Amino acid sequence: MSQPHPIKVAALYRFAAFDEPARLQPQIADLCIAHGIKGTILIAHEGVNGTIAGSPEGIDAVVAFLKTLPGCADLDVKYSHAKEMPFYRMKVRLKKEIVTLGVEGIDPKREVGTYVQPEDWNALISDPDTVLIDTRNDYEVAIGTFEGAIDPRTKAFRDFPQWFRENRDSLAEGKTKFAMFCTGGIRCEKSTAFLKAEGIDEVYHLEGGILKYLETVPAEASKWQGECFVFDDRVSVKHGLELGTKELCRACRHPISDEDKQSPAYQEGVSCPACFNERSEADRERYAERQKQIALASKRGKQHIGVNPRAL
Repeated sequence: MSQPHPIKVAALYRFAAFDEPARLQPQIADLCIAHGIKGTILIAHEGVNGTIAGSPEGIDAVVAFLKTLPGCADLDVKYSHAKEMPFYRMKVRLKKEIVTLGVEGIDPKREVGTYVQPEDWNALISDPDTVLIDTRNDYEVAIGTFEGAIDPRTKAFRDFPQWFRENRDSLAEGKTKFAMFCTGGIRCEKSTAFLKAEGIDEVYHLEGGILKYLETVPAEASKWQGECFVFDDRVSVKHGLELGTKELCRACRHPISDEDKQSPAYQEGVSCPACFNERSEADRERYAERQKQIALASKRGKQHIGVNPRAL
């Protein structure tokens, strides 16, 4: 990897039992603000999840505090770097689930699939007895996934249980192992816990998610194809967690490529092929006005809130 840029980015999560998550919300928010940290942290009775960015010292201070919370000593954290701050503000939100599956009784703290290290992942997914499932949303899968992975084409993670139940028999035909992966590992933990609850015995998931794999496994040995969507204004990353080539449609927040920009449906800040038919003319007029304000702010040498501060 090249020389790290000044902004440190931490993608983190941990399933843990928080008796009173509402009491943690102001503590975490105040600490982040005091250190100039921006991003989003979700807290619920089942744990903590989020992505934050800031100075290395500030990020280290927040991560150190989170590790003192009950059950969070082994907080899962993946670091990367950005040239500019990829978030606009700091949000600490209370949620029912830190990643929404929508199935009662699923508890990764109690039962979860077998963790597989990135360096062992290729062997597992190359096994003809393995069903490989990408648990991410369709727009994430569209820009990159593992060789041979099944795309459920879900719009949201809460759609995964229904998809699995409807396709279970065909997926399992002649197979005994189920391997699943996601961006950073959190959706994998929930989905493998769900499969175990559904009676699937051999369930595996990629520890640390795609991000850890791209950081650990060299490109020449990789079975990853494309780029990995990330939920901040870097938009996507490649091997070594280097910045990807994708940008973000400001109308629907889906990743767009240079090819997408050649489409008649693309207008900067207004529409892209993914959302053109899903937005009204009134929506596009509103987006066009916002894009006009972004351009005017740029001429004045100021950054409008809608600008994408790409990390290089």
